[in-house]
Order: sequence, then structure tokens, then C-alpha cells
Amino acid sequence: MDSLITAAARALAAGDPLGALNRIALRNDAAALALRGIAMAQLGDLVRARALVQRAAKAFAPKETLARARCVVAEAEIALASRDLGWPVKALDAARVTLEAHGDVVNAAHARYLAIRRLLLIGQLDEAQHTLAGLDPAPLPPALRAVHELVVAGIAMRRLQSQSARAALTRAEEAARFAAIPALSAEVEHAILVLNTPVARLIAHGQARPLLLEEVEALLASTSLVVDACRYAVRGAGMSVSLATRPVLFALVRALAEAWPADVSREMLIARAFRLKLSDESHRARLRVEVGRLRSALEPLAGVTATPRGFELVAQDVVLLAQPVEEKYAAVFAFLADGESWSSSALALALGSSQRTVQRALDTLATEGKVQSFGRGRARRWMTPPVPGFATTLLLTAPLPSD
Repeated sequence: MDSLITAAARALAAGDPLGALNRIALRNDAAALALRGIAMAQLGDLVRARALVQRAAKAFAPKETLARARCVVAEAEIALASRDLGWPVKALDAARVTLEAHGDVVNAAHARYLAIRRLLLIGQLDEAQHTLAGLDPAPLPPALRAVHELVVAGIAMRRLQSQSARAALTRAEEAARFAAIPALSAEVEHAILVLNTPVARLIAHGQARPLLLEEVEALLASTSLVVDACRYAVRGAGMSVSLATRPVLFALVRALAEAWPADVSREMLIARAFRLKLSDESHRARLRVEVGRLRSALEPLAGVTATPRGFELVAQDVVLLAQPVEEKYAAVFAFLADGESWSSSALALALGSSQRTVQRALDTLATEGKVQSFGRGRARRWMTPPVPGFATTLLLTAPLPSD
């Protein structure tokens, strides 16, 4: 490796893409193409970065398996940054195996962290945590130690473990300071900002207020009966009843929780649960059946009694935990609110929905001026500015079947 390539690589490792480009911008050999691709990725031009890395992988000789593996890892990182979550994971695993076989421990660990961060984005927390448990960050350079702690914090936040998340971010901040890479420090600062941003709304006695993650954690550990509209469950006394697959029952219990300690009229419950403006005796009979099912489901936690006007929820204290942003396409909007650019296929993968369903939601949001797209065809990406004051994705869950 010549001196210019070595100097450019050191500049990139220090987070100085312009310094790297000053040394190799006019070169087209394989190593220079790879470094130029990484530099363009650091500068934010992900489309050009990906093309350069792919050219570099083809330019390396067939026997240069280590260099080719590093190009695959670089391409995977660019795909993750551009939210191309459908990028072939098997290629990354094969590259990691090659790196480990050649003794490149640092890049092999980097490949593992990329795979874990992808799992985190698509909500596979158990698999992400299991893979992370097999990694020891101690012998790694400061930049990767910071990445390790960011992943730990991300898992902890999604599991409502605020203290663990805060401790991990403190360690990530320290490692990022040693790494002296501005982009990494900015990512840690953003994660800290998210942790200190409301993630849900508490609705009780007709009043609503935002809650931080640690407040949500404390609320779920309290003695109150919590109707959780973020994860479609009813929680209390150390127990949890999931209604994620029973949208009618959840609509009923949410309406009762919003009105508690007052009751809710039968007409209002029919409108909320069955989405009907008018009702007749058949709808009232159906309501009695569904209320009976709800009473059985909540029997360990609360009661539902009839009143002359309708029904009421019987419990010592009832609160409603709602998503910070609630609209028809709140799930799609929440993922876009992280400020990154997403493809419709990546959103479909993260939401566990069909790409056509996601595309219809995006078209509707674009018509309303809430999201915008750039690019065409498979390169089309969607994004929106973050919602001020809310970390919308931390408590995000799949929509109810009726949504």
C-alpha cells in the first residue's frame, strides 16, 4: 500500500473525508475507489458512495479476498445509512467470516455491529441482544466501543430500561470523545437527546401530558391500571393482558379509560368499537357480547359494569398511555420522523407490512404535505423533518388489524 493510500485511510479513520479526497480524488485504482466511496459516504452522498464501493469490489483481483470483504462491509454500512434494510445479510455474514479468517478483528466486529443495528431497526430485539452478548468491546478501538454502547442503549430504550440506556450513553459519550470523530459524537448526542425527549402521552382525568421514557417505565411499575395504546395492552398489578389481536376489545377499553371514572354511553362505544355513526338494537346486542368478552379478558385486573347510560371501567386508578403522534398512518410517519431517508421496501420490512400498503400510506402523507420523496424507481427515498418534541419510534408497535 502506497503512502497516499495510507494517509487517506488514516484521514478517514479520523473522520476527515475531505483530507482523504485531497490525496486520492484523481485515482481510479481499486484501493482509491474504495476509500473515495467511504469518503463520499461520510460526506452524505450515499448514492455515489455505493457506486464507488461496488466499483472497487470489482476492481480488486479475485485473490484479494480480504479487500473484497472490506468492500462488502463498507457497502453494508452505506445500505444501513440509506435505510436499505433489504440488503443481502448473507453477503455481510460471508464477509465477516473472511475477515475473521484473515485476522482482521476490527472490521469483523464492525460487520457484526452493522448486522445488530439492522436487527434493531426492524424490531428484532431478542436476536439483536443475543448477538450483542457475544461481543467484547474492551479490545476494540474507541469508535467501535462507542458503537457498541449505542446499540446497548438502543436495546435498553426499546425495553423501557432508562437507567441502563443512560449509563450506556455515558460510556458511548466517553468513547466517542477518545475517538475524536465529529460524526460519531453527533450520533451520541442525538441518542442522548432522544432519551431526554417525550416518547408518549399520559391521559388521565381528561388531561394529557407528555412523558419521558423513565416516566413511562415508572408508570408501568406503579399500581395504576394502565391502558397502553402504544402496545395495545392493559397492565396492572404486575400483570399484562394483550389485546393486540382483538381491536374491538381494545377500542372499548380505551374509550372507557379515557372517560374514567365516568361512564361511556352505549352509542359512543358502538361508534368507537364498530365505527358506526348510527346504531340499532342489533348493534346494542353485539356491544353486550363484546363487553362480556372484555370483562372476561380483564377479570384479573379490572371490572366492567353496566350503568343506565352505558358502561364504566371499575378500578382504583386508571390512566391511558397514548402514542405521541396519533393519526391514520402514524406508524409510517413515526419511522420517517427520525430524519433519515427510507425506501418503501425498508419501511415495509420494519413495519411487517406489504410494500404496496406502505406505498399507499406514503402517497397519502405526501398529498397532505407531511412527507416528501426524492429519486425515482428503486432509488426513491422518503423522509420528513422530525416531529418537534417527540421521540416517536421508541414505543412504536405494529398497528391493530383493523387499522
